[in-house]
Order: sequence, then structure tokens, then C-alpha cells
Amino acid sequence: MSKICQLTGKRPITGNNVSHSKRRTKRRFLPNLQKKRFYIPETDKWITLKVTAKAIRSINKVGVSAYILKCQQKGTTLDVKL
Repeated sequence: MSKICQLTGKRPITGNNVSHSKRRTKRRFLPNLQKKRFYIPETDKWITLKVTAKAIRSINKVGVSAYILKCQQKGTTLDVKL
């Protein structure tokens, strides 16, 4: 599975490890992904999503269906159906 948030679209970025002598080697910064089940009361179904910790906090604030609709309007969701 790819390391991409299904709602926000966050993905790994690249950067450098910098040693004490300032020597640089490539590294990846991975998003904090969690596999989480959410209950959608409108459809009376459970869905499992791979989302970042930031998305989980936002879902707790506004609700899962409202957050999915907001992300779909932005165009960042990856194959999420309500």
C-alpha cells in the first residue's frame, strides 16, 4: 500500500539527513498514517480509511461525512465513497 492519506492527499516528501560534519544523505519524511474505521450514520455503514493524524483530529471536530465532502470539493480525496 502506498503511504498516502486517502482524504488529505498527504504523501512522503524527501529531504536530507545532515550529520555533525554537515554531510548530507537523502531521506524520506513519512506522513503519520493510521488505518481507522469510521461510522457514517447517514448511510448506516462503517468505512475503513488510511488517514493522517491531522485528518483524524479534523474529523473529530466536524464529523466524518462533512469532512469527506469538504475534501471532495477541494479535490484531494482518493477514491472515497459515502
